[in-house]
Amino acid sequence: MEPKPEQSPHHAYPDHWEADVVLRDGGTARIRPITTDDAERLVSFYEQVSDESKYYRFFAPYPRLSDRDVHRFTHHDYVDRVGLAVTIGGEFIGTVRYDRIDDRGRPASAPADEAEVAFLVQDAHQGRGVASALLEHIAAVARERGIRRFAAEVLPANNKMIKVFRDAGYTQRRSFEDGSVHLTLDLEPTEESLAVQRGREQRAEARSVQRLLAPGSVAVIGAGRTPGGVGRTVLRNLLAAGYTGCAYAVNRAFDEGLATLDGVPAHRSLGEIDEQVDLAVIAVPAHQVPEAVADCGEHGVQGLVVVSAGYAERGADGRELQRELVRQARSYGMRIIGPNAFGIINTAENVRLNASLAPESPARGRIGLFTQSGAIGIALLSGLHRRGAGLSSFISAGNRADVSGNDFLQYSFEDPDTDVALLYLESLGNPRKFTRLARRTAAVKPVVVVKGARHSGTNPPGHAVPVSRIPDATVSALMRQAGVIRVDTVTEMVDAGILLAGQPLPSGPRVAILGNSESLGLLTYDACLAEGLRPRPPIDLTTAASPQDFRDALAEALADATCDAVIVTAIPWVGEDGEAETGDGQVLAAALHTAVAGGSAKPVAVVHVEIGGLAEALAAASSTAAPRQRPTTARTAPPEAPTDRTASTDRTASTDREVPTDGTTDTDRTTASAPAAPHPPAAPAAPEATPPAPEDRPRPGRIPAYPAAERAVRALAEAVKYAQWRRQAAVPGKVPELLDETIDEAGAAALIEAHLAAAPDPRGRQLGHDEARELLGRYGIDVRPTLPAPDPDAAAAAAARLGYPVALKTTAPHLRHRADLGGVRLDLTDEDALRRAYGDLTDLLGKPAELLPVVQAMAPRGVDTVVRASIDAAAGAVLSFGLAGAPSELLGDTAHRLVPVTDRDAAELIRSIRAAPVLFGWRGAAPVDTAALEELLLRLSRLVDDHPEVVSVALEPVVVAPQGLTALGATVRLAPPPARNDLGPRRLPSY
Repeated sequence: MEPKPEQSPHHAYPDHWEADVVLRDGGTARIRPITTDDAERLVSFYEQVSDESKYYRFFAPYPRLSDRDVHRFTHHDYVDRVGLAVTIGGEFIGTVRYDRIDDRGRPASAPADEAEVAFLVQDAHQGRGVASALLEHIAAVARERGIRRFAAEVLPANNKMIKVFRDAGYTQRRSFEDGSVHLTLDLEPTEESLAVQRGREQRAEARSVQRLLAPGSVAVIGAGRTPGGVGRTVLRNLLAAGYTGCAYAVNRAFDEGLATLDGVPAHRSLGEIDEQVDLAVIAVPAHQVPEAVADCGEHGVQGLVVVSAGYAERGADGRELQRELVRQARSYGMRIIGPNAFGIINTAENVRLNASLAPESPARGRIGLFTQSGAIGIALLSGLHRRGAGLSSFISAGNRADVSGNDFLQYSFEDPDTDVALLYLESLGNPRKFTRLARRTAAVKPVVVVKGARHSGTNPPGHAVPVSRIPDATVSALMRQAGVIRVDTVTEMVDAGILLAGQPLPSGPRVAILGNSESLGLLTYDACLAEGLRPRPPIDLTTAASPQDFRDALAEALADATCDAVIVTAIPWVGEDGEAETGDGQVLAAALHTAVAGGSAKPVAVVHVEIGGLAEALAAASSTAAPRQRPTTARTAPPEAPTDRTASTDRTASTDREVPTDGTTDTDRTTASAPAAPHPPAAPAAPEATPPAPEDRPRPGRIPAYPAAERAVRALAEAVKYAQWRRQAAVPGKVPELLDETIDEAGAAALIEAHLAAAPDPRGRQLGHDEARELLGRYGIDVRPTLPAPDPDAAAAAAARLGYPVALKTTAPHLRHRADLGGVRLDLTDEDALRRAYGDLTDLLGKPAELLPVVQAMAPRGVDTVVRASIDAAAGAVLSFGLAGAPSELLGDTAHRLVPVTDRDAAELIRSIRAAPVLFGWRGAAPVDTAALEELLLRLSRLVDDHPEVVSVALEPVVVAPQGLTALGATVRLAPPPARNDLGPRRLPSY
């Protein structure tokens, strides 16, 4: 049990410093402040540390701690003296301590901003990343307490500790003084330190999932004595899959004389098992789970799959049980899949694990599948099986109390057996992290997502995560920005998954269509146009076409440099007597495989109607297909995590990995030429690499078959969009340096601080028009001034000051930006026109005090647009763009990007709305200045990224003319920035 902290009269116990972390080997541990109740734990911990480690800590033999030492190391004020401990099972395995010092190294208090830091890790746990995790957390604590630098003295022989400091990524200085290495670390996070932190997080979380999916031994707790029941079913499925490790059946109700169950050893508790148990599947009633978890923790089990129900899906009492389950498991260093989970599967030949309720283990393949729903998991497994697609791994997380989709992405990124990651998600516990991980994973392999519970505005039962208030359309746009292939249904997920796993990525949107049915070819042609592809006229082979005719036509299409993909349509042949023949699907499949094996690497999909055996034969990898090779060059990884790039290089350069079945390499998928630019002009594209020569290109293997043209085309269209994103992601966009010359970041910060100080309110405040203009002006965003017009004379004076022509507008909330209601009068060229307009406005809509009219100088004619930025506590800052007016609002024609945006993001943002042609000269109109619009988007992105206190900005309207643009209105809201959980030290979600 954790100690009850003693509260200091001056500084309360900082419980927000408590955190669960994943260590390098995938196990978990808890980091918390050391309290006065920890004396016995500290002494016990110290007794288990080797003499060598003690010597490195104290620079002298130090066999035991004195009472004075124990008092000193357990009494802290949590400001100038702080100690943190890493615990597993309630016992210390590592400690860190800082003491604030002055410039002479003597004990000090604030404002001194330097502290001396020292670590000690139990020898049995060295090499697990304990010290690295402690450094991240103690550095965050120090920054919170106003400490900016750490000083440390390390013996030259203590290479492990020197490496911890050296590899942390902080700015540091080293010197050799009096026989020791003197280290000084600046604690301000750097790009390198953040990259190091995320790299360690990725490897640790991936390893934690790998430990669950590849255990050396499994115990099924709750396997019943009689056939049937959840536990016995899991045990039966585990054995039927041919699990290669050791399996055990555990049930406290077993008779003492029972030695085996279904051929495996039977035990009443884990304590009776002499060997190490790596994974436990718990299938007992919820009230018995705590006892089972404690048994697992005390006997060194590494992870749990909890299929037991009765938790958060049952309401408030169940949620508390779920929280306690997570706390209990983590206290022993274990991770949990579930509760209420369907189970896990790993088809690797050296594992063959089916610890799930799925009666049949799927075939081995290259698709990884994660689902938060057991029912959806069953449907997906069934759908993939029917289509002949195999899986590499499967996780059904149930209530997702611990292991989540983010963990699965971490694992999929590194897993050499997974080429495509499919995820069915009902909630996003950490959208910022999901977006970051998805972007990195999508840079090397496709990520396909179906998002359930899109419109409910609440989380599904059992999912204890923050609720995001951003619309589903925004979520979809942000996923697209991260390279995620988002589809609407599980059927579409399977359709896209089997194409991406079995075929190379297309080089562009040009599609050849061939087949023996003119009608089916035309349907396919129309579907291609509807999905934004560029189909060639269908080639009709006629109903008399033989399999050899299909082979020759497909070979010719694959050799044609003017097409990037091929869709083959096929119906049953018509015999001489006029009767339809189902034909031999295997013969046609063999012909298509032969053509594919001899042609260039382009994706091929088949649309067929009632041809028996064709889909199954196509799903089988062609015996003539060349073995798929892994690339020998580094996979592309985002610039934010250089350590991940290194890890990816090591992984992909390995030559002893199993080769994929479709014959493609990631290098081939990312080096194809880009498609021709559509109208409106495309955003700037990344430089393109030259594709390898046809004879060097890998050959595709399994050919996906679809029962309807629309499904095949939709899957291919998703592959085209993903391939385009991947080519662009290979060379990231940038923020032009010229912006720095016209941005006053310090001046904006001073204004924001003054505004918030003038009206301290946790809800924040909305700036007035002039205040907003001043703040935006610090970032080079000019907003045209307005002058109040409480009466006609004031309006005339304002117009004289601004200069004619002018506009007269109401600013009442119910009429703002509603020209359709008559609240705006434009092109008033003289005082008479202005006074007449003023009278008309007040006669029509009400008194001036109600309308709050203003006068503004007219802007050059152009296209009215709206630019917004807002901060969602879960997803982060989002930049939005659309045309002004009711039609765009009604149709939801608004595009979104996560902040910060690059030059490429800005260009894509304005081109991704459906009404974008209006900006580029639609119907003969003059194109507007989109370059100025892109610069405005970049400036606004910089503002909200630099100053998280700017929680919302709306520029409406922004009139974009052929030359330049004018922002006519602006609203800005300031508030204390929401807490960010993606910039601090690594930690698992708390419960």
